[in-house]
Amino acid sequence: MKILLKNGRLLDPAAGIDRRADVRIEDGRVTRLGAGQEAAGAEVIDCAGLVVAPGFIDMHVHLREPGREDEETVASGAAAAASGGFATVACMPNTEPPIDNGSITEFIIGQAHRARSANVLPIGCVSKGRRGEELAEIGEMVRAGAVAVSDDGSPVASALLMRRALEYCRLFDIPVIDHCEEPTLSASGVMNEGPVSTALGLRGAPCASEEIMVRRNIRLAELTGGRVHIAHVSAKGSVEAIREARRRGLPVSGEAAPHHFALTDEAVRGYDTHTKMNPPLRSEADREAVLEGVVDGTLEAIASDHAPHNAIEKAVEFDQAPFGITGLEAAVSIALDRLVHGVRMPLMELVRRFTQGPAGILRQKGRGTLAVGSHGDVTVLDPDRSITLDLSASPSRSRNCPYQGWKLRGAAMMTLARGEIIWRRGS
Repeated sequence: MKILLKNGRLLDPAAGIDRRADVRIEDGRVTRLGAGQEAAGAEVIDCAGLVVAPGFIDMHVHLREPGREDEETVASGAAAAASGGFATVACMPNTEPPIDNGSITEFIIGQAHRARSANVLPIGCVSKGRRGEELAEIGEMVRAGAVAVSDDGSPVASALLMRRALEYCRLFDIPVIDHCEEPTLSASGVMNEGPVSTALGLRGAPCASEEIMVRRNIRLAELTGGRVHIAHVSAKGSVEAIREARRRGLPVSGEAAPHHFALTDEAVRGYDTHTKMNPPLRSEADREAVLEGVVDGTLEAIASDHAPHNAIEKAVEFDQAPFGITGLEAAVSIALDRLVHGVRMPLMELVRRFTQGPAGILRQKGRGTLAVGSHGDVTVLDPDRSITLDLSASPSRSRNCPYQGWKLRGAAMMTLARGEIIWRRGS
């Protein structure tokens, strides 16, 4: 298959490219960059007025398969990713059973191959069964295709187990991704601890619960030399700790989810369970700190933390509802609207947070760039297109999203993976 993307503004932060150029893709790889290329048997797509970028990567999603296919499958989640502009996603291991061995890792890869949609990169467990007691078969999972390990959904509570995981993962040059939460401190909290939780009569989880574990993990990364990645950073103190660690050259990285820089705990005042996630929506000061962390590069990646639940599970009292929201189809537009059109960062840097940033953290050679020879993964954007988010026709099996009806400026228009068009707006 041959595709020629013509007349677009090519933005590739990894290669330092920002110019009008055509992109030719053949047999799943980028083969030529440059203006004025002839069709030569390729399908020609006119991208005039649009931005052509490396395929966006969401390094933190939950696809629920195996075990909770009523909420999401690999195929439905990959299709939702494509419709949000993501050519690649990395899926967390809190499935039933969890991704803690090579066979389940291979199963995920097989399901993604059959779906022929967005690329899916499995993340394996840190511990067997995600129980936090002993290391999972990390080497076996890496050989099967895992790109990182995490017990996400739960923290790695044991400092000794976290130390051993960081030491062992150095052998494979993969990061340990941690959901930072001190479980005895956050315990039964269902939202951020503060004036809003007091007013609503809901149990709160303090920022200190996250910040303590972030600092512990930074110290362990310093001790072991292992790479630690802090998932879904939500608290001001966490951003400050990661910023200082990176200044010191420690192997620490972090990510932000759009809900943590677009919403605060004020959104919970209506007891809408679509505003319940973990870590929770924090204060305005925390929101601003996370946003600044994205802007200055302290947080190298933007990731949706797409966490689907069926409608019945969310249609209960706030206390009883599960944590998590969907976000694959909204993340790019929210980032464009709030960060680029909010005059917080240039478009080139936003593209970097969705491409070079996550590709570097996950060591994905040939992804996160459109250099000749790289994977034929492309995201085409219209930064100025006005949209109203409507998830009624979403490929996802779940709709637990607080963004329904939001009016935003900026949207993905087309997604390619492996040199194939896997989604096009309006088709």
